[in-house]
Amino acid sequence: MHGMSERQPRYREIRVGSHLLRTAVWEGTGAQTPLLFFNGIGANIELIAPLADELSDRDIIALDAPGVGGSPAAAFPYRPWQFARMAAGVLDELGYDEVDVLGVSWGGAMAQQFAFQFSKRVRHLVLAATSAGMFMVPGKPKALMKLAHPRRYMDSDYMMKHFETLYGDEGDGADHSKRLRAPSMRGYFYQLLAGLGWTSLPFLPFIKQPTLVLAGKNDQIVPVVNARILAHCIPNARLEIVSGGHLFLVSRPDEVMPLIRDFLDKEPAKRPFASSSFKGERRFRGTGKSVRPAV
Repeated sequence: MHGMSERQPRYREIRVGSHLLRTAVWEGTGAQTPLLFFNGIGANIELIAPLADELSDRDIIALDAPGVGGSPAAAFPYRPWQFARMAAGVLDELGYDEVDVLGVSWGGAMAQQFAFQFSKRVRHLVLAATSAGMFMVPGKPKALMKLAHPRRYMDSDYMMKHFETLYGDEGDGADHSKRLRAPSMRGYFYQLLAGLGWTSLPFLPFIKQPTLVLAGKNDQIVPVVNARILAHCIPNARLEIVSGGHLFLVSRPDEVMPLIRDFLDKEPAKRPFASSSFKGERRFRGTGKSVRPAV
């Protein structure tokens, strides 16, 4: 997962309610279940390109949150349940029924919300470097203070200087910083605001999907104990503690990606799926074909 990506996504702007969302789909070469990715706070689509390269046998779907990357900022603050509806609207327009879901950090919270809110659409759930929200055990104050401001996305020198303090990983983060696209201040603030007062603790016992919880043992932002809480509260969860810090998906791909790939490739027990109404073309796994629904 080193070097710039050679697998190019299809970008598309999709309107969901009052939000215009920049989306990307990396089309896979195989028939594996598509993967919906929820990014970290302030992080743009391009940052997941290495992940898309590693999971080239499946479609990877991602969206820029309002005010992040290429998505215009929202007019008003939004809550996690609303963001989950935005993601579902994107899947509807793109024509995806059931997906696997992976969320990292802030996106891990959104992934939990989505898995609970749209449970029949989620096959597997992967939660990386994340927590149950407002009741989380906080990280080191020095790292959290730097996380509260999007300067690391706006100033590459600042990112390089504080990379280890922020993420608990050695290395200069040069490859990571090349893909950065600064969020708007309003977009970043609204993401912070979305997490204010939110917690998944009341509904974690109702997340029934097979779940892989990943934590970096040197995470400065989300300490490992938060992953233990998630794994304890989610009935069908498995915990893996890996090397590295908050960005272990980037810094430790050789260790982490086999865990994710093996987990996603396991077939869960069959569950009934109630299909929703799709505006876009419906994709059929394994055929490489798509059709437009009759209107």
